[in-house]
Amino acid sequence: MKEWVGVRANQVQQAPDPVPAAGDDGSARPVVADSWRRSLAVHPRREDAVVTSILDEGELDAYRAEHPLAPVMPVIDRLLVEPARDSGILVAVGDAGSRLLWLGGDAAVRRRAERMAFLEGADWSEASIGTSAPGTALATGGPVQIHGAEHFSPLVEAFSCTAMPIRDPATGQTLGVVDITGGEQAVGGHALPWLRATVAAVEERLRTLGPERKPRIERAQRPVGAVLAVTGRDQGVLRWGGRELNLSVRHSEILVLLAGNPRGLTAEELAERLYSQPVPPVTLRAELVRLRKVLEASGTGVTLLSRPYRVEGLEVDSMTALALLARGSHRQALGAYAGQLLPRSEAPAITELREELSATLREAVVGSAAVDVVLHYLRLPEAADDAEAWRTALSLLPPRSPKRAAVVAHLERLAG
Repeated sequence: MKEWVGVRANQVQQAPDPVPAAGDDGSARPVVADSWRRSLAVHPRREDAVVTSILDEGELDAYRAEHPLAPVMPVIDRLLVEPARDSGILVAVGDAGSRLLWLGGDAAVRRRAERMAFLEGADWSEASIGTSAPGTALATGGPVQIHGAEHFSPLVEAFSCTAMPIRDPATGQTLGVVDITGGEQAVGGHALPWLRATVAAVEERLRTLGPERKPRIERAQRPVGAVLAVTGRDQGVLRWGGRELNLSVRHSEILVLLAGNPRGLTAEELAERLYSQPVPPVTLRAELVRLRKVLEASGTGVTLLSRPYRVEGLEVDSMTALALLARGSHRQALGAYAGQLLPRSEAPAITELREELSATLREAVVGSAAVDVVLHYLRLPEAADDAEAWRTALSLLPPRSPKRAAVVAHLERLAG
C-alpha cells in the first residue's frame, strides 16, 4: 500500500489515466481504485477536489430537525461521540448524499479538520471531495476504510477514516452515513467493529420508532440543489447532477442576489440592486418571466418564487467562499473561488458584492501566514499586481525554496 501511495501521487500529475488496474502488484485496493476513477471523471486534477457546497446555519438547523436520523442521535452520541472525546477521533454523521450534519468527538481534531472544510453542512460526496470514507461508503453501499494518501484530494491526506451507511430497517433505504476520522487509530482494528455495533444499535432504535418516522423520512429526502458558479467567469453556469447550463449575465445577477437574500426581495428592491438607472417595472418582470421559464425547462430543481421574489434549491460558489472564509477555512475558500464575481457585471449590488468578496479573501489569505495559501492566491488574475501579497509570499518562503526565484522576478517586474 505504501508503495502504491507514493507512485499514485506521481501518476496523478503525469498520466491522463492515473488509476492502474486493481490487483496488479502494488496497485490500489479495488474499492479505492474504483473510487479514484469516479473522482477523476469529475475532477481531472486532484487539486480541484474541494468542498464548494455548505449549508448556512439556518438551512442546516432546519434540515437536521427534519432528518430521520435526528431521533437516533442520542444513540450515536452515547456509543461513538462520548467515547471519542479526547481520543484523537472525530465522529461525523451525514445524510444519504454525504452532506455532514453532525460532528462531535475530539475538539483538537475537529479544529484541524476544519481546514479541509470537514464542517457541519458541508458536502463530502465523491463528486465534491473525491475519495473519502463517508462519500465512498455511500457510493458503494457498504463499510469503507480510507488510509491517509488513499484520499483523492491532497487536502485530506493527513487523515484516515472509516465509514458505514445507515439504512431504514423497514425498507432498506439509505438514510445517511456515520464516519470516524483521525489518525491511524481511525482505521485500526477496532474501528470497523465499533462502527458496525453502533449502526446495528441505531437501526434497531429506528425499528422501534415504527410508523411515526415516515413523515419525517419523506420530508427529509429532498434532492441536492444545483450550484451556481459565478466566480472567475463573465456569466454564470448552473451545475447539477453532472450537467451544466449557461445563463445570461442578467439571469446570473438575479440568482446571486436572490440567493443572498433568502427572505426574498420585492420587485423594487431587486430593481435597485440590478440597475444603475431607474427602469420601467415591466423590464424586470420580463427578465423574471424568462428566467423562470429557463429554470423550469432545465430540470435543475431550482425554483423561482414570487411575493417576494426568492429562489430555492440553489447554492452559489461566491456565498460558499464567504462562508468558508468566515470559518477560517482559507484553503477551501480558495478552492471555491475561481476569480472575481461576474467581473463584467455593472449591477450596483453585484459590484459591491464583488469588491467585498475580493477584499475579504485577500485580507484573510495575506494574513494567514501559510505560504501554500498565499501562493494559491497569487495564481488569481486579481493578484497579479498585488505587490504586498507577492512580498508576503517571499517572506514566508524558506531561503532555499526553488519558488523564490519566480516570486522575486515577478516583484522586479512590478517595480518596473
